[in-house]
Amino acid sequence: MNEILFSLIAFVISIGLLITFHEFGHFWVARFFDVKILRFSIGFGRSIFTKVSGYDRTEFTIGLLPLGGYVKMLDDREGEIKDEERKREFNGKPVWQRFCIVLAGPVFNFIFAIIAYSIVYSIGMNALKPIIGNVEPSSISKKSGFVEGQEILAINGENTPTWLAVHDALVSNIVSENIVSIDVINTDGDKEVLNLNLSNISIDEMAEGKLLNKIGLDIVKFKLPAIIGEIQKNSPAETSGLLKNDRIIAINSDLIDSWEELVEIIKESPGKHLNVEILREETFINIQLKPENYQLEDKNIGRIGARPVINDDLYDSYFALEQYSIHFAILRAFQKTWEMSVLTLKVLAKMITGDASVKNLSGPISIAKYAGQQAGVGITAFLTFLAIVSISLGVLNLLPIPLLDGGHLVYYVIEFVTGRPVSNSIQNTGQQIGLILLLGLMGLALYNDFVRLLG
Repeated sequence: MNEILFSLIAFVISIGLLITFHEFGHFWVARFFDVKILRFSIGFGRSIFTKVSGYDRTEFTIGLLPLGGYVKMLDDREGEIKDEERKREFNGKPVWQRFCIVLAGPVFNFIFAIIAYSIVYSIGMNALKPIIGNVEPSSISKKSGFVEGQEILAINGENTPTWLAVHDALVSNIVSENIVSIDVINTDGDKEVLNLNLSNISIDEMAEGKLLNKIGLDIVKFKLPAIIGEIQKNSPAETSGLLKNDRIIAINSDLIDSWEELVEIIKESPGKHLNVEILREETFINIQLKPENYQLEDKNIGRIGARPVINDDLYDSYFALEQYSIHFAILRAFQKTWEMSVLTLKVLAKMITGDASVKNLSGPISIAKYAGQQAGVGITAFLTFLAIVSISLGVLNLLPIPLLDGGHLVYYVIEFVTGRPVSNSIQNTGQQIGLILLLGLMGLALYNDFVRLLG
């Protein structure tokens, strides 16, 4: 229940923030061109907050349903306008000004993404180094020459300090069905360039999280050695005679390879007597250890009251920090925003042509779940999530669909070319078509959400 509530809060904050930024783009540019703003609304339905402010007595409103927003401007199509205010009416402004006002919303989505990515790259993203584990014998990676222990240095000339960077580079090239050039360094220090053909990897397989499996690569996971660090007073670890820096070799004759293995055995053995073999200063010692009962979420697990030794050198050998100075972070943010925008368009195009399944569409339930997950991981993960969603909103709003910003921009381009506005009847018909398309798209996204939710 707590997880659902946390995801819901994260979703409301995320969508509210992105919609506010989008609508502020319309608002700010409209004010710049001296258009009178009647209402700035975040959300729809019943108002839960309203404040009237400014020279124009603009209503700033928050609606009960946080799934959209709008900026209501002075417009002669919605009622009588006083003569003295006619010059501040939206529909009376030159077509290029109206074009800029409508375009500003999606542009501000891209600006938000650039700001978010700039913060992320300034703080830095700490992740596993792209060191290759097992390579499947019959995979395309094996045929390309990849072997266990290699570290991926760059893809198509772009540095890849972490598996996150590798994944992003592979995704963009899968959508383009490219053969990628991958720089690797072998365990003996020799560097070589390998070519990997991604043309047979589908977008659907990528979206399902099967990218590395399909390629045939495993990630070398961080293994913390089973060495005792901090010991709690009067804990089973202390009463059994365990000391700091003792290395656990085996439990009940089963070899222990990592701290994770030790924890799993301890958790499954509440109240049981365990025969533990340890290495202490080059001497092997056997001790008896009895984990205490500890209740966790209605389940009894074993606990001994000890923590592992964290070796900084070992940690650094597995993890890398991708971080830039502020000006390079901003440049990288521009590049990343452009890459993600192009990627989003390509995926949408492939959905239209049938080369990618529409099951990859996500609705509010999936977004809420992912928002909660990323918010729980940390600030950089959450900001990255917000940047991706903001880019998606920007791209989607630029699509030439009536009711969306892109549909209005098409009307203004036609007006600019022909010298006269698109007729109200055509616009009304377009709105009806756009409404049907958007409702169908939302229905499909919600269907996908429920399918994922129900497994």
